[in-house]
Amino acid sequence: GGCWQRCCPGRNNACWAPGTHRARCYCDSYCQRTGDCCEDYRAACRRAAVGCVVGPWGPWSGCSSPCGVGSRARSRQVTIPPRHGGEPCPDLKQRRGCLGEHPTCGTAR
Repeated sequence: GGCWQRCCPGRNNACWAPGTHRARCYCDSYCQRTGDCCEDYRAACRRAAVGCVVGPWGPWSGCSSPCGVGSRARSRQVTIPPRHGGEPCPDLKQRRGCLGEHPTCGTAR
C-alpha cells in the first residue's frame, strides 16, 4: 500500500492504505508522531512541517470581583496555525487569581 494521491493534513484516521501483513498504515501528517506512516509517506507527502506561532500576550483583564477573591484573564492569538504535523499551539488563555479592592469595598450601605 502507498500514499500516492492520498496525503492528508493533520490527524485523519480515514486517511490510510493497506500496509504489510494486512495492517493499516496512515498517510496523514499525524502519522509522523504515532510512527505508523506508510513506507512511501515521506516521498509521496513530502511537505515541510510548520509549527504553530502565536502572538504576544494581551493585557490582563480587570479583577472579576470588585470586592474579594476573583480572577483576571489574558489571551493571545494564533498568527500561523500548525501544518503538516508541525508543533501544536500552546495555551492561548491564562487565568490567575486576584483580590478586588474597589474603594466602596467594606463601606456600610
